[in-house]
Amino acid sequence: MTLTIREATITDATLIAALTRSCWAGIVAASSAAHRETPAIVAQDLSGGGAFLLFAAQEPVGSVRWAVPDTNPHLWEIRRMGVLPAHRQQALSRLLLEAVIHAAGICSIPELRLAVRHDQPRLLQLYAGYGFELAPGLAYAHANPAEPAPYVMRRFLKS
Repeated sequence: MTLTIREATITDATLIAALTRSCWAGIVAASSAAHRETPAIVAQDLSGGGAFLLFAAQEPVGSVRWAVPDTNPHLWEIRRMGVLPAHRQQALSRLLLEAVIHAAGICSIPELRLAVRHDQPRLLQLYAGYGFELAPGLAYAHANPAEPAPYVMRRFLKS
């Protein structure tokens, strides 16, 4: 199977919204905003950040986004990473994460942050393996007020 990753453009907003909904279906609580992703929401994220798409044999199978918060242009928040169910258990999400880390390094971004849903603690170990550490003093700007606060993790990149 040939795997490729490419940076998304605004024309990919519909694809990314559909991928996100499919990737998160059945795995993440129905209350998650990811289940209500729209091309407009994705386009807004892309205009203030970016995304990568993962393809297996030219079929889109996953995506990840990052956003630059208004309060800190030297920070990227990693958001909405997911791989379709038929392609899980192959470490493909790691390829997406590595793509964001690499891109941030090229852009001299000193810090990456991400949030892990409270009901997905198994992901803490995955991200820790990539140098992310729990940051209990930080709040996630996009947290759903109807759910427990997510774990916030951060990684400082060498400049």
